[in-house]
This record gives sequence, structure tokens and C-alpha cells, in this order.
Amino acid sequence: MDILDDFNSAIQRRSPSGLTLRNVIERRAFAFCSEKANVAGSNPDAGSAQDEESNNPSLSSFISTLVPTFLLALAFVSLFLLLRRRFKRNYEPRTFLGSLRPQERTVPLPNGLLNWIGTFYRIPDSFVLNHQSLDGFLLLRYLKVASATCLVGCLITWPVLFPVNATGHGGQTQLNLLSFSNVVDKNRYYAHTFIAWIFLGFVFYMVARESIYYVNLRQAYLLSPLYANRMSSRTVLFTSVPKDYLDEGILRRMFGKHVKNLWIANDCEEIEKLVEERDKVAMKLEAAETKLIKLANTNRLKSMKKGRQTDGALANADEANGESGSIAAKWVPIKKRPTHRLKPIIGKKVDTINWCRSELERLIPKIDAVQATHRAGNGKFIPSVFVEFFHQAEAQSAYQSLTHHHALHMSPRFIGVNPDEVIWKNLKINWASRVVRNILAITFVTLLIVFWSIPVGFVGILSNIDSLIRLAPWLEWLHKIPDVIFGVVQGLLPAVLLAVLMALLPVILRLAAKLGGAPSLSAVELRTQNFYFGFQVVQVFLITTLTSAASASVTSILCHPGDAPNLLATNLPKASNFYISYFVLQGLTISSGAVLGIAGLILFRLLGKFLDTTPRKMYKRWSSLSALGWGTVFPVYTLLTVIAITYSIIAPLVLGFATLGLYLIYLAYRYNLLFVVDSNIDTQGLVYPRALQQTTTGAYLAIICLIGLFGIKAAPGPIALMVVFLIFIILFHISLNSALDPLLKCLPKSLEAEEESLLEAENGSSLPSSSGNDKGNHVATTGVNLTSIDSPRKNLGPAPHKKPNFVTKFLRPDLYTDYHTLRRLVPAGFAEIAYDPVVERDAYYHPSISSQTPLLWVPRDQAGVSRQECMHSGKVIPMTDEGAGFDEKGKLVWDQETARPPIWQEKIYY
Repeated sequence: MDILDDFNSAIQRRSPSGLTLRNVIERRAFAFCSEKANVAGSNPDAGSAQDEESNNPSLSSFISTLVPTFLLALAFVSLFLLLRRRFKRNYEPRTFLGSLRPQERTVPLPNGLLNWIGTFYRIPDSFVLNHQSLDGFLLLRYLKVASATCLVGCLITWPVLFPVNATGHGGQTQLNLLSFSNVVDKNRYYAHTFIAWIFLGFVFYMVARESIYYVNLRQAYLLSPLYANRMSSRTVLFTSVPKDYLDEGILRRMFGKHVKNLWIANDCEEIEKLVEERDKVAMKLEAAETKLIKLANTNRLKSMKKGRQTDGALANADEANGESGSIAAKWVPIKKRPTHRLKPIIGKKVDTINWCRSELERLIPKIDAVQATHRAGNGKFIPSVFVEFFHQAEAQSAYQSLTHHHALHMSPRFIGVNPDEVIWKNLKINWASRVVRNILAITFVTLLIVFWSIPVGFVGILSNIDSLIRLAPWLEWLHKIPDVIFGVVQGLLPAVLLAVLMALLPVILRLAAKLGGAPSLSAVELRTQNFYFGFQVVQVFLITTLTSAASASVTSILCHPGDAPNLLATNLPKASNFYISYFVLQGLTISSGAVLGIAGLILFRLLGKFLDTTPRKMYKRWSSLSALGWGTVFPVYTLLTVIAITYSIIAPLVLGFATLGLYLIYLAYRYNLLFVVDSNIDTQGLVYPRALQQTTTGAYLAIICLIGLFGIKAAPGPIALMVVFLIFIILFHISLNSALDPLLKCLPKSLEAEEESLLEAENGSSLPSSSGNDKGNHVATTGVNLTSIDSPRKNLGPAPHKKPNFVTKFLRPDLYTDYHTLRRLVPAGFAEIAYDPVVERDAYYHPSISSQTPLLWVPRDQAGVSRQECMHSGKVIPMTDEGAGFDEKGKLVWDQETARPPIWQEKIYY
């Protein structure tokens, strides 16, 4: 009976003899083993030898992955080089967009095909720090540090482990020759042990070093006037506040005379619906007015083409004051005016413009009245309070103190929360609901990880088709396909499927973080980072690795169950071949695809052409930059580093591909952060220490894996040494975290006096900004001036220590990357931190309370339709026709040169 028939019959029914699915597997395994025994005679290792011989497609799979991936990356880069010269809006928007302040822009690159590369390389990473965001700078630093760590790993492991593995007499070939699985002599495992000590110890040193660097950089930035004077730096959010404390008088007595402003959060469900309805009607009116004006202009141009005299039809000032719609009526019949139905299909059809005006006449006064009620403190309070202090030090004292005598009351507390990032619905949550939501969110993500393992496990099995075919002979037809295609299916396809599968997760995980009660978008990103990293480690790494190793051994295990540990130990290092392909895919296609951004280019052009029917939509598409989601960007590359570290000892070849892949990704993100993307969410760099902590997962997995492999191989000496090393690493890690954790969230009082002295030095001197060769301040190139606005930091004078050499600086981050040194990176005068009284009053009100009636923006036409419409609609809602119009072909255009249309609003640095 064929195995497929057995499988179907076992699932659909039990045979009279009691056949089950387990019986089928056992019977087929017995037949398979018997067949191999007949071929191999009495030698039980013959079958295994044949398995090993057929289980070495590593080099062919690698080449099959490398060639198409390299060609695709080459095509992407070629397209990028050609398109960046023509489409500046998509490839260099940060160099000219008017929606950015001058100090936020990057100087443009030369417009040649390749002459921009040298200039790009000479721009320092600190340019991102001073002109974009702290999070962006730390992403670049993480990628660079990860690539450097893997490079050092190559220098440590390759000279020792390659010869040890290659001469291990394990019978492996091709890429497997260089892995742990090719070593038979137990004494050779001491080489792996001591190299693991050196490299994994170096990994933990890098984590400690970078943690110290981050702490000093964070303190330098948050204590500088650039951040310390911001409202968010002086404001503390208290959640789960008891009802008795939702009183301004009680709160002011609690925090004393240092309180400047208080905002007790309100239940704004009613007014939120009203504001949403107002804005929806306002945009509907704007669209209808634009449609009417455009239709009138189109008909006027048609009349001109037919030779009709239209000068007399142009409106004058007196006509603009006439009856509403009278000028448009000259070109647009009443039946052609914009209309809509009040209900879909069956609703009454009404004139859109007249209906919107009447609705706005009803809604706007009602909203103004409700807003005044909330500002007067007569709304319904919810258990969250924003407390603004006069100075940052006072806010830090309140943030670091125990506020309430009951557990979980007036906590958790948050400082540095931007009003634009607040998730207002989550401020309603009390402490009990927060605990329940947190448990449910973690449970949901855990279940998601467990059940997601089914498709990911299939991808792992797909990466080892040869072993799968030996288990299921009915798949033998796969061997009939050409070798090139077979190599692609086994090498490239699993990596692509895995990447596509994981692309579905970010939205789900962010939703889980929001429903878990996170009060701000930055808190959501930090929690998503934890969720996503756990998901990546389990699904992309552990499940795939174990299923790939198990599928390579399952037939031999069924024949010789007692050899299962040895077979798994032999095949586990071989699973690294999949991740070599994965590094190639990520390093080449992801980096080249990131700079090309072909999907964004196509969507920008196509959607803009068909959907942007009003000046507002055109401006928003033009001025809005895409942003990175830190919670899902960091874990992807943290996982790559973890994989490289985990395989660094048992398959050190992975480190080479990891070095190259991570560096290519670094270059891609460097270009995008300098010239393309923006940062909408500010975690104040907290994603960086989390990524560093998550990186240690690779070291722990490497140690545990080595202990397991040594145990399987019965090597007691290496086991004892690795256990001792594991205990040492755990103690070191605990000590490091206990020392640094308080410094990651709080600012020390000891540096306040230091900051005052630095400010005196900065304000007391007026050194001119030179144009020398200070790479930290600028880059001088032919035709391109990269002078950075952070040059005033030179007023602080030189760093308080001699310039160190590379080794000294690397070994003493506490001395040579201390607060006083990194403080000189902070730009002076980046933005004036001053707030309009209205902005300061409404900063931490719910957006529906502070929301102003929107200004409508329509195009100007020569016939005067827009002038009349603005006059009549303006009696209800503000409307203007400045800065937009029509070209000679009747196409809607707006003034892109100034990029400051009437609806432009200057960014507020909260």
C-alpha cells in the first residue's frame, strides 16, 4: 500500500486491526529501516553515512540563493542610482521640504550618478543625532556596533575554529566542513570552549560599554537646554489616580509651590464625537467647494477653446458680494453642483455645499460651548493627571518619589510624554483594569507565538527537502525538477516565506500593546519591541532551527532511536546553512530595497494622481514623510545579531555573512535617516538599551547550546568549563543591570550643577564658528557645504581630558565618552523653546478640547468662483484660496516653492 493511502486511511477511519496514525508512521519507518538494512548489510552506520552524503546541499543552496539575490540587489541599486536624480521628493525630501525647519534639513548631495557617494560617507552619524532624532542615531549605532562585533568575532573564531573543525574527521563536506558537526575528537572541544569564553565575554563587554555610552549620552541630551526647557521634560503623567485626588487644590498641596500647571484628564467621549463630525463635515465642504471651482474652471476653459468671449464673464468685486453661487452658475448648471445623499442609496439628495454650511452653523457653536465647559474644570474627570513643574529638576523629583501610600495608585508614572503621543482612551484605565489588561495582552501574545509555530515550522522543514523526501517517498517527484530550481526552493524560498510571514505581525503586536494599557505611543513602541523580539527569537530562530535539524535526522532516528542525541548534535550546526541564506537575503535585498523604496515611489505617484483632489490632500502627501516604527525595526536586526552570536562557535562562518549583511543594512538606514524618513515617536533612546539587553540572548543561547552539545558528546571537561562561564556571565549581567537600570529612566541631581557651569561657559564665550576640519561639526566638500548648526557647542571648549588613542577610548567608556564629552554633541540654538500662551494652556488637554475650527483651503480661479465661495462659506467657517490654483490646462496646482500654504502649522517642540 502506498504511504499516501495509508495516511488517508489512518486519518479517515481505523482499520479492523486497529490501525492508527501512529501505527502508520511506525510501520512505514520499520519498512524504511528494513530496506536500508538490506542495502547496508549488518553495518548500522551505513544508512547514516548515506544520509550524511545526501544531506550536504549547503554550497549549492547558498549559491542558488546568492546569485538571484545579488542580481536583484544589483537591479535595485541601479534603479536607485537612476531614479534619485529625477525624483528628489522621494529620495532626498529632507534637503528641501518647507514643512521642515531649516535646522532639521540635510544639505543636498551632488546630483551625479556616483559622485555623491564620497560626500555621503563623509557626513558623520552625529548629523542624524542633531538634525533628526536620538532614536535614529542609536539605530545606526546599534547596526554599526553589531557589525563590528561580528567582525571581531570573525577575527577571534576563524583562525582557531576553522582549522579545528576542518580537520575534525567527521566526514562532512562543503560548508558543513567548517562547523562543529565535523569534530569527533572530544579534546578538540576545549578550543570551542576557550574561544567561546573570549568571544562571548567580548559580547557582554560591548553590551556594558554601550550601556554606559547610552546613559552618558541620554544625560547629556536630556539635561541640555534643548530638552530641559521643553514642556514634556517638566511634566509628569500620573495614572490610576484615586477619585479623592482628582482635585487641583489637593494636588497643588501635595507637590507644593513648584507646580506650574495642572491638567486633570476629562472624559471627552461626547465632545470627541462632535469634533469628529465637525471635521468630517468641514472636509466634505472643502471637497465640494473644490469640485465646484474646478468644474467651473474646466467649463470656462472649454468655452475659451471654442472661441467664445469669456472676459465679460469674469467676476468683479461687486459680483463676489452677490448671491451665493451666482458666479459659479455662469459655468455650472444647478443640476451639476456637488450633491450627496443623507443616507446611502435611499437618503434624500441635498446640495452638499448648502448642507455642510448649515451643519457647521449648528456644530461649531455647540463645540465651542462644550470646550469652554471642560476648560473651566466642569467636565467628568478620569483617573489621570498631568502635572507641569517650573523646572526639570522638580519634575524629576516628583517622578522619582513614591507618590501614594497605596500600592498601584498614582502609578505607573511617566515623564517626557509628548502631548501628540498620548493615547487618551487608555488614560481612563484604573489600576485593577491595567493589571487585567496587561495579563491578557501577555497571554494573547504567548498564544500567538505558540500557534504561529505551525506555518513557521513548515518553513523550517522546507529548508531541508532531501530529508523530508526520505521520510515521505511520495515527494520523490521533487527530485525531478532542475537542480537550479531545486536549490532555489530549498535555499531562497524558505527565507522569503519566513520574511513575508513575519511581515504580518507588527500591526497585531502594536494593537496588543495598546489594549494592554500603554498610555503613549512611545510606551507602545517599547512594549512592541519586547513582544516582537520574543516572537522573532522563538519563531524565526528557535522553531526554524530545531525543525530544520530534526527533519534532517528524523529518518535515522526512526531507524535507530538510541542515536537521537548524536544525530541532533550532528545536524543542529548544519541548520546554520539556512541562516547563511537568510543573512544574504536580508543584507542584499532588504538594504537595496530600503534605499530604492519602489513601492513608496509608485504609491506616491499613482495615489497622488488619482486621489489627491484638493490642495490639502496634495500638500499632505507632499509634505508628509514616512516614519520608522522603532518597536518593529530594532527587533529584526537584534535577532540577526542574536543568530550570529548563537552560531558563532558551532558554525563560525555565519559571522562573516552577518558582518557584511548588518553593515549593508546600516548603510541603507543611514541614507534613509539622513535624507528620506522622519521620526514621529520619541522614546528618548530607550529602544537602544533594550536592544542591547536582548542581544545578550544570543550569548546565553550559544552557551546553553554548547553545554548541550558537549553533554551529548560526553565531554565532561568542556561542560564544566562552560557551566562555570555561564554562572560568571549571569552574575556579571545581574550586577550590570542593577547598577545601570536606575540611570536609564531617571536623571541624577549630581549633574545639575555641572550643567549650570557648562551653560555659563557656553553663554560667556562667543567663539566664531570656523570652517576647519572638525568632523563632528561639518564636512567640507567641493560644491557641498555640510556645516552643521551644532557648531556653537565649540563654545564649551575642549573635552576635559586628553585625546585618547583607539584602545584607551575603547576600554574606558566611562572616562572618554562621559557626560562632559558627549554634552559637546548637543546643538546649541537648534530650536527656540518658547510657547504661545494658548499653546501652553491647552498642551495637555484632550485634543477635542483644544481643537480649533479648521481652515478650509480651496484653489483660486480666474473666474472669481473661489472668491465668492470663500466669502460666503467664510461666514460659517474660515476658508481661503491663497497658494493654490489651476495651470493653463486646468490642472490643480499649489505653490510648492514656498511649501508654506495657509494650512501649514509650525511644529511645536513639546
